Amino acid sequence: MAATAVRYLRSVGAPTAAAPERVDPLPRPALRAVGDDERLPLDRGEFRRVLGHFASGVTIVTAHDPAGPAGFACQSFASLSLDPPLVTFMVARTSTTWPRIARAGAFCVNILGADQGALCRGFAVSGADKFAGVAYSPAPGTGSPLLEGVPAWVDCRIQAVHTGGDHLIVVGRVEALGAAADGEGPLLFHRGVFGHFDS
Repeated sequence: MAATAVRYLRSVGAPTAAAPERVDPLPRPALRAVGDDERLPLDRGEFRRVLGHFASGVTIVTAHDPAGPAGFACQSFASLSLDPPLVTFMVARTSTTWPRIARAGAFCVNILGADQGALCRGFAVSGADKFAGVAYSPAPGTGSPLLEGVPAWVDCRIQAVHTGGDHLIVVGRVEALGAAADGEGPLLFHRGVFGHFDS
């Protein structure tokens, strides 16, 4: 997978570092494509409805490539590893913002607070100037846009990219991170609407 990620990053012009050669101690399983007659009769609408019951936090993933700042709203973000410090997010293969993040080779995850639903909506649209009127500064590790007023942020370099159906699974190595001492509660997304919880 590492070689695939390096090839992908090189194809979009992102900087890469040679990964140390690894030996897989276990035999690789035989892989084959799933036949059409083996697919579960799963309704896409039902899939969305059921998984919409899982509440998630909301983030804006940003990067800075030669064309300027880029970013998109993302709810599929999670911590992955403590040692080394890794995080992950998923992005649709059809995303027009992802190639710019890949070219940058780095990103900042801006974790949104309960009152930042409008900011999230602005980054959820396609084709608009998402940064119009949005204040930001360069994150200390990578220079990716760190949005003003977010309660927490995680600044990363791209470590690996894996395929996941119609999405890509992006793994980032954390370079820097921070949170407000008196940060507000998070912005949540549940069953298609924003919300928050009361403390």
